[in-house]
Amino acid sequence: MRRVFGALAVLAILGGGGRAAAQNLLVPMDRDQQNHLRAYGLTYWVLAHDAKAEWLLNYRGGSFLLPDRADVRREAAFRGVSVIPLDAGSVAQVRAVIAEANMEAVPLEKAPRVAVYTPPNSTPWDDAVTMALAYAGIDYETIWDPEVLGANLADYEWIHLHHEDFTGQYSKFYLTYAGAAWLQEEVARNQEVARAQGFRDVPALKKAVANRIREYVEGGGFVFAMCSATETLDLALAAVGVDIAAAYSDGSPPDADATDRMDWSPTLAFTGADVQTSPSVSAFSNIDGHQVNTPWRQELGVYSLFDFSAKFDPVPAMLTQNHQAVIPDFYGLTTSFHVDRLKPGTVVLAQDGELAKYLHGSLGEGTWTFFGGHDPEDPEHQIGDPPTDLALHPNSPGYRLILNNVLFPAAKKKKLKT
Repeated sequence: MRRVFGALAVLAILGGGGRAAAQNLLVPMDRDQQNHLRAYGLTYWVLAHDAKAEWLLNYRGGSFLLPDRADVRREAAFRGVSVIPLDAGSVAQVRAVIAEANMEAVPLEKAPRVAVYTPPNSTPWDDAVTMALAYAGIDYETIWDPEVLGANLADYEWIHLHHEDFTGQYSKFYLTYAGAAWLQEEVARNQEVARAQGFRDVPALKKAVANRIREYVEGGGFVFAMCSATETLDLALAAVGVDIAAAYSDGSPPDADATDRMDWSPTLAFTGADVQTSPSVSAFSNIDGHQVNTPWRQELGVYSLFDFSAKFDPVPAMLTQNHQAVIPDFYGLTTSFHVDRLKPGTVVLAQDGELAKYLHGSLGEGTWTFFGGHDPEDPEHQIGDPPTDLALHPNSPGYRLILNNVLFPAAKKKKLKT
């Protein structure tokens, strides 16, 4: 049974074009849009039904241009998405504006096949990306360590990394939740997978998974990571011959020289960080600027999106399309990134002072995007808190950044600068 998405879409008529004269539907993404998040789902639905679309970068908040068909109109109304029918003259006027301004029309050709890397059981916290996909009405599949190591990841155009600790330290949750049933279950599950896959311990398993994800990007895949998956993915990649989780995997003392022996050449975003090997400090390294679970935790502020040239930098422009440029910050196990820990070539998409919030880069034929924090609409999300109801936040600018990334691979066939 199809989920009820909400109120009927707003159908406004521009330039005197009536139903018979309209050729396209404009999906405005400025403040006139009544449901920004489901507008992405509508556009994805159009692509999934073998139709073409265009992403009008920097035009009315990053609007979409869809074909004017009866089924598209019905789907827009079903989802509660505002659309505007445009006749040929109105479309020409829009294209004239785009040609003369810092805007660009990017063709979207194919709905990307989406996978979410997530544990196969219910955990006591929620994932913003899966909530965004479900609310927008975008289908996805789930994968976990056995699938990453054994399946053909190239079957997916876009993979999201759940809030995972790729160092194998279970996010150091044992400091507070050592007796919790959910943590014991997580430890047992990961140990079982490590044994089944032939690894000596969980840190070794996670290193192999991290390297497989890196290979996926290098081969042309698109990876989007949030929260601890950002920082710990690179820490796992850099720990070549270094066991930065020894104290937690087999009871041996921390590797005091881990920082000096890290190899940062395989990493995606970060370099030169100091690894936090103390078993009593709930932090991974000094990459994160907020250190949420430490005595030196930093207060939240706001982060600002950079304004990119749609014509000359269409990739970062796509990833930052929004109706709001300054957005309230939100915590995660990894909340932000020190800019002096970034590799050359890393593109900062959003920043708060000296701390980057949102990053993008390329490796080989593919790209990666890192977004710090856990839930854009729950700044202090705690374990066990109820999931965010996105019906209360249909115009969330933070969740829009997530969904920008989902549609980004749809423009894959178009040669784009980075």
